[in-house]
Amino acid sequence: MMVGTATPPAIGLFDSGVGGLSVLRTLRQMLPGARYHYVADSAHCPYGPRSDDEIAGYSRAITRFLLGQGCELVVVACNSASAAALRHLREWFPDVPFVGMVPAVKPAAKLTQSGVVGVMATPTTYHGALYHDVVDRYGREVQILPVVCPGLVERIEVGDIDGHATVALLRGCLEPMMEVGADTLVLGCTHYPLAAEAIRRVVGEGVRILEPSEAIARQTMRLLSERTVAGGTEQDGHLTLYTSGPETDFWSVSRRILGCTASVVPLTWRDDPLELT
Repeated sequence: MMVGTATPPAIGLFDSGVGGLSVLRTLRQMLPGARYHYVADSAHCPYGPRSDDEIAGYSRAITRFLLGQGCELVVVACNSASAAALRHLREWFPDVPFVGMVPAVKPAAKLTQSGVVGVMATPTTYHGALYHDVVDRYGREVQILPVVCPGLVERIEVGDIDGHATVALLRGCLEPMMEVGADTLVLGCTHYPLAAEAIRRVVGEGVRILEPSEAIARQTMRLLSERTVAGGTEQDGHLTLYTSGPETDFWSVSRRILGCTASVVPLTWRDDPLELT
């Protein structure tokens, strides 16, 4: 177990919007003494339909911003950004430890009894090398059903995580998967765990739902330990939220997700060079 120090670690996280708050929420539970800086690039949300080059450019600029805030580790709390940019980020910032998102196909393949696994994710995630690698390595003995749910990220962004329209949207996406016998569902976008209760209402108790936040938190703690960076005290660490979109909307949704209030700092994109100010 890591011991507390007077200077707790500074951890940066970013996503296209509120989705990565699902990871931040778990990290703060497991590592409460750290200092957290979270960037929601709501101006460009959702990342899923965007090109890899676009996402990589945003990810690089956000990483520069987080490092400027003193962050010593960056969690790419977005499956689309991980698929499009994680490899590039490690090349561009070789001295910075990154934690990325990979759909939990490996544990799903071990847990399924029916041999049918649904994976909810965005097109960018499906097209990325990370997804294809994990499916090739761990998913060959099971049937993997890709599930795309257009519009779900946008509904979650405005705080509609369990309304009638959201549940209806989920039924249209998930019922075909259930009809062919899927008994395990991988949430391959960090937005989706925020709608876990609505998803459970649709798939029922017989489907196992896997989401990555605890695994990401454990990996973050492991990397901090390897760098001899301690976890801070048991008291709640400092939290700063940033958004490139409307502040009031993001504050309202983040308060509901995190169960606390934190300052929200507005960010503005500037071109040539692409950066956040």
